[in-house]
Amino acid sequence: MFNIAKRPTKRRTVVLATVYAIALANLTASVGAALAHAALHHTSPPAGSTLPTAPTEVSLWFTDNLEGAFSSVEVTDSGGGRVDHGKAEVSGNAMRVGIKALSPGSYRVHWRAVSVDTHKSEGDFTFKVGGQ
Repeated sequence: MFNIAKRPTKRRTVVLATVYAIALANLTASVGAALAHAALHHTSPPAGSTLPTAPTEVSLWFTDNLEGAFSSVEVTDSGGGRVDHGKAEVSGNAMRVGIKALSPGSYRVHWRAVSVDTHKSEGDFTFKVGGQ
């Protein structure tokens, strides 16, 4: 296709630059995917929401499947006391935990997720019950 021994031409330089740019873009995209973590996609109740009545469970959905043995979620009240029923149930990219009867107030959900490719992520969000 190209005779390397020939003197560089403007057209050949442009073609080679394009080939290198495409190769670099493909490499960058695949490295980004390999370094991905299970990011929080959405929750129920929604993060930052105020609910008129207390939920009976908290559910979280992630952008990748989770490893159940190493993923967890805790729900605490404004004093730091746990109000969840313990170990979270993990199925695919979803994690949920039952919660006790909640009084009006603010609650914090702290989660730790380990995706099936062993990448770890964690975070938290809050929700309120009863308009406080």
